[in-house]
Amino acid sequence: MPSRYAVVGQPVAHSKSPRIHQLFAEQTGQSLEYGKQEVTAADFAAFVREFFAQGGSGLNVTLPHKEAARALCDELSARAELAGAVNTLSIRNGKLLGDNTDGPGLIRDISVNHGFSLAGKSILMLGAGGAARGVLAALPEVKPGSVRLLNRSVHKAEAIRDALAEVLEIDAAGFDSANLSGSFDVIINATSLSLEGNLPPVQDHWVHSETCCYDMMYADTATVFQNWATEQGAALSLDGLGMLVEQAAESFQIWRGLRPETGAVIAALRQG
Repeated sequence: MPSRYAVVGQPVAHSKSPRIHQLFAEQTGQSLEYGKQEVTAADFAAFVREFFAQGGSGLNVTLPHKEAARALCDELSARAELAGAVNTLSIRNGKLLGDNTDGPGLIRDISVNHGFSLAGKSILMLGAGGAARGVLAALPEVKPGSVRLLNRSVHKAEAIRDALAEVLEIDAAGFDSANLSGSFDVIINATSLSLEGNLPPVQDHWVHSETCCYDMMYADTATVFQNWATEQGAALSLDGLGMLVEQAAESFQIWRGLRPETGAVIAALRQG
């Protein structure tokens, strides 16, 4: 009988995860089934317990349940502990294990798929939600030069700064109070504004000719953030589809013990 996996969230109908993991399974010769389940916050804990009680092998967790998933776990990976959120659940020796693959997914997409090293770079993160924290928690591995975090609510930015203070130095501020006169090597849009066709409050001078601009969102065409980056002459203007596939590959490796090749999967998703 194939091993059972699923992605759980609300909403989740739009998720590309089932197709991604099916492509991984075909590529690696693995026997598995991967579905998607929309679950409310009130029903999430019961759903997770029932899924694994009935022999499920692993879950991917998406919005708005990542923090709730963390609270359910018996054990956390170091990166999930830092991120304060879990997007990958599995069972080992009867214990529920939580991991967070968001940060490694983005880092691998930028550094491997696009050949842009983050070491020593000045990084500006826009937005302080769970996805932003997941990425910031993984940044110590690549040793950036400096990290700034801007958010509409300065308190959320400062909370992330304080939570990660032992592993990463972050300069946190609100969008309204930030006075950033220079440019950055990397600008990451972790807000969801692109999905609404809106830009976060960016400044044109933040971009120089070698800047990598990365939107965690993705769509069938370039996002408004990508178009802005291109207009400012950024060296790279990327969306988050590669991050989606790379974080899925990290989850697949946790569950199945081998890492699939991601390039062909990203290309297949681009083609529709």
